[in-house]
Amino acid sequence: MQNKGFIRGALLGALTVLLIIGTVSCGINYSGIRSAVRHAAGGSGEPLDTAAETKLELLDQLVDSYYTGDKDSAALREGLYKGYIGGLGDPYSVYYDEEETKAMMESSSGEYSGIGAVLTQDRDTGIVTIVQVYPDSPAKEAGIRPDDILYKVAGEEITGLDLTSVVSRIKGDEGTEVEIALIRGDEAEEITVTAVRRKIEAVTVSHEMKEGGVGYIRITEFDSVTSGQYEEALTDLENQGMQGLVVDLRSNPGGNLDVVVDILDLMLPEGTVVFMEDKSGKETVYSSDEEHQFTKPLAVLMNGNSASASEIYAGAIQDYDAGEIVGTQSYGKGVVQQIFDLKDGTSVKLTIAEYFPPSGRSINGKGITPDVEVAYEQDEENPDYDNQLEKAIEVVKSQI
Repeated sequence: MQNKGFIRGALLGALTVLLIIGTVSCGINYSGIRSAVRHAAGGSGEPLDTAAETKLELLDQLVDSYYTGDKDSAALREGLYKGYIGGLGDPYSVYYDEEETKAMMESSSGEYSGIGAVLTQDRDTGIVTIVQVYPDSPAKEAGIRPDDILYKVAGEEITGLDLTSVVSRIKGDEGTEVEIALIRGDEAEEITVTAVRRKIEAVTVSHEMKEGGVGYIRITEFDSVTSGQYEEALTDLENQGMQGLVVDLRSNPGGNLDVVVDILDLMLPEGTVVFMEDKSGKETVYSSDEEHQFTKPLAVLMNGNSASASEIYAGAIQDYDAGEIVGTQSYGKGVVQQIFDLKDGTSVKLTIAEYFPPSGRSINGKGITPDVEVAYEQDEENPDYDNQLEKAIEVVKSQI
């Protein structure tokens, strides 16, 4: 356990060094960005504007005079843009270069060339962890497991990079290989595996009927295929005589807002399911209609990696008293981002609003508090036993 703590600390230390280097590497031939610096400093003629330009000039002179490596002006310019957005101190606001923008803008149709693993990122340390591995996927075949810490991709450390950037490094052309370094277990064993990328069709919803007429639906993420898969699962369980339902959102990192709203429309009465408030105080409300409503006993499973759209789902269910939330405190991502096209192949993602469940309570940085708190406890003698799921089933059965 001590070794694991050391390596996590080392990863964070490496992140700190990278941030320092990123700040220093702003010196470039800045004539093309002078106006951007002037604007960022608060307008032309301000003392801060002059100081910023002077400092950039000094950095550029120092690089030219003393730096022993090669100077890539384009890379330095990109570093300036990344550093400016990074200076906001918001883990969700990120500048993307051309390559990152292209990867990010790939279709979210549920099919892509990758390895078939779902990732989450600690907002404080930047550490990226595997939370799910798809069955029969390149990740599964390479030996990647849930709870593995992702350390390097293609030999480059990724801790602290924006999660979208990490994903873009893992994705690639079908049939190509990607080398991934992992840290595993309490002993912090470092493992390097190679996975062969291929087309992955994301099955984001799975379901089955549990004992006693309790249906079970697991949602691993919310993308464009999820609402259809969820509705099919719900219909199939209803046809099997479902008496109650458990929806498992553990380690679901979130996804598409419209998708989770569509799913909640199947579950809730007419009314608000989530609303957003932007910088000016303007509200945007998303609602359900009266056509559908799930009225059977319901439990929703959450944990510390349940974030964003998962919290929208759980928060709305909780506020309408439509079900019990079971598990542990959720992640606490209550803000919304928008991608802005910078018209040169690059883009920037900025936090533009905070979202709130129907009651109006803020969950950003706080998360959803479960109605029935139960931590996961691994059973060494029976690894398949899931005490959280069993508790959720018990909660539903008690109301049937």
